[in-house]
Amino acid sequence: MTKLVYFAWVRERIGKAEEEISLPADVVTVGDLLSHLKGLGEEYEAALQFPQAIRVAINMEHADHDEPIAGAREIGLFPPMTGG
Repeated sequence: MTKLVYFAWVRERIGKAEEEISLPADVVTVGDLLSHLKGLGEEYEAALQFPQAIRVAINMEHADHDEPIAGAREIGLFPPMTGG
């Protein structure tokens, strides 16, 4: 099981703050994860409609979309942050 944590409008659109899910064997990178999640329902599709805008942290460290997720204890998904 992999713990997913959602932040800001990603959380609002999906409708939950976190969840634990089993990932299929073919989900090996951050990009694969985002594609997989988009197929889980309308709320995920709405939250991840622009996957290139989603930022991801694996075990609380920023990760690019081509990074592997093997061994991740926690994966956080959040929208771009703005300063101010």
